Amino acid sequence: MNDSTLFAVIRKDYDVEVEHRQEGNKHFFTTKAMNLEFDHDGFPFGQNNVRASFMMNGKKRGWCITDGQSGNLKGALCTLDGIGGPVEREEGLLSRNGWYLINDTGKDIYKNGRLCYRDRDHVQDLYLFVYGTDYKAALKSLAAISGPVPMTRKYVHGAWYCRWWQYTADDYRELVAGYHDHGFPLDIMVFDMDWHKKSFQSGTGHAYTRGWTGYSWNRDLIPDPKGLIQKFKDQNVYVVLNEHPHDGLRPEEDAYQAFANELGTEYTQDGTPIFDAGDPVYMNSFMKHAHQESDDMGIAFWWLDWQQDYAYPFVRGTTTKHLPWLNEIYYNYSQRTIQDENGAEKTLRGAGFSRWGGWGDHRHPIQFSGDAVGNWEMLRFEVDLTTTSGNAGCFFWAHDIGGFYDGMDPELYTRWTQFGLLNSSLRIHSVAGEKNDRRPWLWGEREEKAMRDIYLLRSGLMPYIYSTVRQCHTETLPLNRGLYIEQPEAEESYKHPDEFYFGDLILGAPITEAGKGPDKTVTKEVWFPAGNPWYSLFDGKVYEGGKSTAVTCTLEESPVFVKGGWPLPMQPVKERMASAPLDTLIVRCYPGQNGDHNSYTLYEDDGLTTDYQKGKFATTILTYSKKEEAITVTINKTTGKFDGQPSKRAVLIKISLFRSIKQHAPKDKQLYSGAFFLSRLNLKNGQKKHTRSATIKARQHSTDQKIKRVKYNIFPT
Repeated sequence: MNDSTLFAVIRKDYDVEVEHRQEGNKHFFTTKAMNLEFDHDGFPFGQNNVRASFMMNGKKRGWCITDGQSGNLKGALCTLDGIGGPVEREEGLLSRNGWYLINDTGKDIYKNGRLCYRDRDHVQDLYLFVYGTDYKAALKSLAAISGPVPMTRKYVHGAWYCRWWQYTADDYRELVAGYHDHGFPLDIMVFDMDWHKKSFQSGTGHAYTRGWTGYSWNRDLIPDPKGLIQKFKDQNVYVVLNEHPHDGLRPEEDAYQAFANELGTEYTQDGTPIFDAGDPVYMNSFMKHAHQESDDMGIAFWWLDWQQDYAYPFVRGTTTKHLPWLNEIYYNYSQRTIQDENGAEKTLRGAGFSRWGGWGDHRHPIQFSGDAVGNWEMLRFEVDLTTTSGNAGCFFWAHDIGGFYDGMDPELYTRWTQFGLLNSSLRIHSVAGEKNDRRPWLWGEREEKAMRDIYLLRSGLMPYIYSTVRQCHTETLPLNRGLYIEQPEAEESYKHPDEFYFGDLILGAPITEAGKGPDKTVTKEVWFPAGNPWYSLFDGKVYEGGKSTAVTCTLEESPVFVKGGWPLPMQPVKERMASAPLDTLIVRCYPGQNGDHNSYTLYEDDGLTTDYQKGKFATTILTYSKKEEAITVTINKTTGKFDGQPSKRAVLIKISLFRSIKQHAPKDKQLYSGAFFLSRLNLKNGQKKHTRSATIKARQHSTDQKIKRVKYNIFPT
């Protein structure tokens, strides 16, 4: 009963208030959310012995085990390999029916590090989620059964470069230098398949070659891989390696002899052992010898590029497909022990990078969406897919921005990059081909500038993005979430699959069609959720909540909006956006409504280890208040500690949409005319409460409303 599966890893009793009464063999269970009737007749759950009822929108609804989903809000899919447009997705947990059933019957048991069949006494294993329109409660319940979404390594949310190409060591150095020279941030450099040797005489192979699997460095292309990786580490660029493990380690591999010696003749007497993910002895030895050399060189993590279900549909001796099981193995393997700069031992967070493995795979972020075809139709579908995937726990898609195949239109690539601003990572990847290099500065001068703006904005938003990642962990809320998760009672929130929340404060509605005229202009109808005004991140224009409005964007602009009346944590542009210390905190505020008093929590930790599980993290509450014509922005004192935490930092407050500012502030403030009110102050931890006020007269840029007075209160970090 308590044995876990890959989905249900938490099999325990919860302390829930349940009223129970019994009439003969019939049992009646009542909670705040639902009523369950069960006839204990000795037969499996069916139409006649188990029923549930619950209230939804003031009406009583019923459930039976054979009921289908007429209002499912959709979920994820395994991969976009070769797909160039909309395809059917799996069902997600969230449904307008107000319930969802996950049937885990017959799934293999996960016990003592291996998979095994269920006992013959096992009959059924069902998980009924009843939530009405409380979608947030449904997602939290998923974590209660299947485990929380772990914190990711912070750098995975930065900018990645990847291309399937025979790059030499000099080429890789030039790539990193090119990002610097053209003013594009970069965090991760991926070495695709050609980093390893490809001459093999045995194995199943893939794509008509036996060279797909490989673990020995191709030193003709990269003579000194350790030196190259160290050079990049010194520049705070992380290296990721691609792998296809389906052929295991073969005699031509550098590490084969040590691998074979460790396994012994039981495995090798009949020749090269076949890849066997279901055998812990084999897998422990394989993971060690296939990866240890490169791990010791300092690579960040492995890209598990599993595509071989046609040859290896199930883990041998089980009913489980390879992908979800390998995702579990690789994620656990990546949580290795490291030493910090002071020699203290720490546990590195897991780092998955693989296709989606289904229910429970949210425990292995992040996900690779596969080799999609680049066209406008595919871009539209990716927007929708990214939003609905969170309904199944797939919170962190890393797409091939621009598409893996095709996608040779510079306008399309620019719009895809704008969508990438609001993805889990800003990641490019493309197929081998002379013209398929997606370095942003190769696609035209105007497109380069537009894409650079996106990279720089992504860099600035990193404190907000990482704080939202924390929310994914604690609240089981998707990074990209459907409008209905926040506004479940608003009918309009179900009608706009091309819009989504990116965390709590940002609304995205990416352009997914070609523009017109020399400026590639697109006009798009956007529905703005009620409750607050929304401001464009690109031109500062304000839009009223609770209505649809036509939004016009040139190639340089994208429909990305921020809630008015909330503090948005940002940072100055950093070349290594996801690993640079937050030594300057920018708090950007757009005008709210009278009576607003809104707080946002900035979250920080070391971004790398599992120390956050031991309470080593810091939070800072940022507050925006508006009372009549006075605005108060408060940065409260930071609470909590973590290794590597900045001891001091500058605080920069930006209150947007002012044309001019008169200097009515203390002399130690710097005020600049222009689009923003700026205040900069260096503060140290432990400093006593430090409050300053300034009165500023300003004319608002885009509305008739006048804000005559601005106050700001700054507390030490």
